Amino acid sequence: MRRAFDRLRAAGRDLADDERGDVPGWVLITLMTAGLVVLIWALAGPALAGLFEQAISRVSGF
Repeated sequence: MRRAFDRLRAAGRDLADDERGDVPGWVLITLMTAGLVVLIWALAGPALAGLFEQAISRVSGF
């Protein structure tokens, strides 16, 4: 009985170690996503601001 418990505990530890994930990979994905957001915002920001101002002026014109 004791051996079965020890094997189960060891398997649980192995599973817990596998669930940590790849931290550097997630950091890289996060940084790349943030870079894409900044790039898209820089390119589309003025057009989106103009679109927003046009929509507000149409709504406030009534």
